Amino acid sequence: MVSITLAELAEKLDAQLHGDGAVIITSLAGMNSAREGQITFLSSPKYRKHLLQCRASAVMLKEADVSYCQGNALVVADPYVAYAKVAQILDTTPACATDIAPTAVIAEDAILGEGVAIGSNAVVESGTLIGDGVQIGAGCFVGKGTKLGARTKLWANVTIYHDVVLGEDCLVQAGTVIGADGFGYANEKGKWIKIPQLGRVVIGDRVEIGACTTIDRGALDDTCIADGVIIDNQCQIAHNVSIGENTAVAGATVMAGSLKVGKHCIIGGASVFNGHMEITDNVTITGMAMVMRPITEPGMYSSGIPLQPNREWRKTAARVLKIDEMHKRLKELEKQLDNQA
Repeated sequence: MVSITLAELAEKLDAQLHGDGAVIITSLAGMNSAREGQITFLSSPKYRKHLLQCRASAVMLKEADVSYCQGNALVVADPYVAYAKVAQILDTTPACATDIAPTAVIAEDAILGEGVAIGSNAVVESGTLIGDGVQIGAGCFVGKGTKLGARTKLWANVTIYHDVVLGEDCLVQAGTVIGADGFGYANEKGKWIKIPQLGRVVIGDRVEIGACTTIDRGALDDTCIADGVIIDNQCQIAHNVSIGENTAVAGATVMAGSLKVGKHCIIGGASVFNGHMEITDNVTITGMAMVMRPITEPGMYSSGIPLQPNREWRKTAARVLKIDEMHKRLKELEKQLDNQA
């Protein structure tokens, strides 16, 4: 168990301390469930009413909320960001691997940095370069010529194909596949001819990839994921996709080949993107969107039909099927009105 004094936390967060700095903090909790030894946070004024009943040893909050708190407090600019940082400080997640397991299979010419840990039954193939402090979990496969940057972590059963590049401080969750063949085929008289995928996957620093996500290698050029990108679980990133710095992609998103997504975008879950087009920087796309055309202006974009009771939805669907007929009738009415004017 990790423990730290409130005063030490205040110093690490550059926070203003109100109360007893000697209080020991051992974990985080929500405001309603927190107990002695735990710290919580208030991110919205609408939850101020819960401060009186809160039993946490300390609360992280904004200056405007201090007068509502009768206990220990850390005043910060953004309580949610402070919560994230404290969660890192108090994190008790175990390592993906410790030491090098006897059952790990490592090629003789693989180059391993200092402090590398490789779990049971993992395979590291020829020509790989593994940076200092890398952790490779049980059952992982690291293909020929792949490079893993310092302190990158692979959880169990991650598959990294040949010639893939991962930067420093990346985190790849269990079951993810990086560098599989893209969906490339030519059709000759009804018969599919496979196109070998000759590009790589190149991933920058501080990239996090969720469980069971697939990132395909490029057909000729590389599939590129820039620094600071975060990708959720069960996403499909097709060949030659490019994702710009610090973009966030929520779960079950599908990106078709040769899509280019800009920097600082936020992609809602279960969104679908057509290929061979570009999304500019600073775009937010809400969940379950179908993006079929390029986006050239920053902003928020949505598509799809919100949930309705089934009876209402059936009416809506029936009307949608008649849109073309309704459009023709509307144009005819407009023409009649124009003739009467």
